[in-house]
Amino acid sequence: MTRTARALALFALIVATISCDRVTKHFASIALDGTPRQSFLGDTVRLDYTENTGGFLGLGADWPPVVRAGVFTVGTSLMLLAAVAIGIRMRVSGAEAVGLALVCSGGVSNLVDRLVRGTVIDFLNIGLGPLRTGIFNVADMAVLAGIAVFVVAHYRRT
Repeated sequence: MTRTARALALFALIVATISCDRVTKHFASIALDGTPRQSFLGDTVRLDYTENTGGFLGLGADWPPVVRAGVFTVGTSLMLLAAVAIGIRMRVSGAEAVGLALVCSGGVSNLVDRLVRGTVIDFLNIGLGPLRTGIFNVADMAVLAGIAVFVVAHYRRT
């Protein structure tokens, strides 16, 4: 695969990830906002609309608004820029580049929510019985999957 083809494939992955997150958040806001929690597959999957003012799993939701805005907008922006810079400096390719693209696209999509709405729309919860995840969204899944892909690929390379 040529360098241009790889770059286009990464660009397509970024656009698809952000688009999927934006579309699912839009439908969640239309179909789930103001409705009771919905349960599927024997309560393994729950759809439960929430607007998260904090970070991952609501961390920092009770911080003063100016601190929250600084950490979750400015801080996130700086971390995303640093991730891209590190990726360029390390000359990541292959699976590492895919992982970095997923992390950045998920981060950018949640950052857009914060900048436009002041909150991030979360609506998914998965678990068995009392063992459950927090409420999350597609961008969160992209970030976590991207970290996993990057770390595994990086350690396989070294």
